[in-house]
Amino acid sequence: MNTKIAQELGLEFPIFAFTHCRDVAAAVSKAGGLGVLGVAGHSIDALKSELEWIENEVGDKPFGVDLLLPTKFVGSDAGGEGGEKLDKHIPDEHRAFVNKLLEDHGVPELPKDARIGSEFAVGYEQQREVIELVFQHKISLIASALGPPPEWMIETAREKGVKVAALAGTVEHARRHVEAGVDIVVAQGTEAGGHTGSISTLVLVPEVVDAVHPIPVLAAGGIGNGRQLTAGLALGAQGVWTGSVWLTTEEAETHPVVKEKFLKAGLGDTLRSRSMTGKPARQLRSAWTDAWDDPSNPDPLPMPLQPRLVHEAQARISRTAHKNKGAAELSNYFVGQIVGSLNEVKSVRTVMEEFAMEYADTMERLDGWAGDE
Repeated sequence: MNTKIAQELGLEFPIFAFTHCRDVAAAVSKAGGLGVLGVAGHSIDALKSELEWIENEVGDKPFGVDLLLPTKFVGSDAGGEGGEKLDKHIPDEHRAFVNKLLEDHGVPELPKDARIGSEFAVGYEQQREVIELVFQHKISLIASALGPPPEWMIETAREKGVKVAALAGTVEHARRHVEAGVDIVVAQGTEAGGHTGSISTLVLVPEVVDAVHPIPVLAAGGIGNGRQLTAGLALGAQGVWTGSVWLTTEEAETHPVVKEKFLKAGLGDTLRSRSMTGKPARQLRSAWTDAWDDPSNPDPLPMPLQPRLVHEAQARISRTAHKNKGAAELSNYFVGQIVGSLNEVKSVRTVMEEFAMEYADTMERLDGWAGDE
């Protein structure tokens, strides 16, 4: 698996692991891949602490970060709006719906002293402090989700020798990223967890590879084992971008109730829903997504209004899901269609070893078939 992009980044395996868990990111990097920490939702102080921890943990091994940098959202014309301005855009009808949904499921209020984490922020200027912070650390890659990265971010990356990647769900998005100056395009099929388009990985990846050549492409969406890794390379990608497969690992900080749901879920138990972020994102189906999909209820608001609307509600659900049946029914998280194959808790190192062994077995089988001819 000695692809060019793997050589340039010093990887033993061209396996990129997106995760919100620092332990998973560090473990993947230490096992020969590249852990990519999703920084959305972190406060500056918390993010600084996470990055310092990863640096100390991985030593000279490479790691990266991923940011949500959408180009179209409420307030995008002004570069993003602050909390009070955003609140004015949220209808009372939606607030009442969320409150009733939690009430109907018996989800208790938060204690007065509860901390619910940093609020969701979007926009280049809203993220400038975050971007400046990550460049103060020894990252090898910075990825932009939902839109092409700003010119000043790419220039800073060039100065610091950091690779810039961007996720694309269509060929048009991929071309736009290349025009912006990215080093790597991640072609993400609809099978993926989180924000995703409607085109399958098998169709999307070769189209993007041909469209952006010679820019390297990573295949994403429905990739969680060595056979799928081999398929991604066969489609012309130089590596794979993975996410869901790490959610059920020993190191993952996935909520125990949600992790148990993942372990029991089938291939058809996910859907694309705007109920969490305001943009279509694949996640586990639950009472939460069912309620928002009901045409008799309000439609989800656009980003960033929806995440601001549901921020506290999600904190209430997470806080009590382990002991409250209604909260457990509402619990869900972003995950891809591969969730149906995630039926056992394993360590990150074990998953990486299985990737490598199954890749080798698959290549040996293919070589044998070619030899038979």
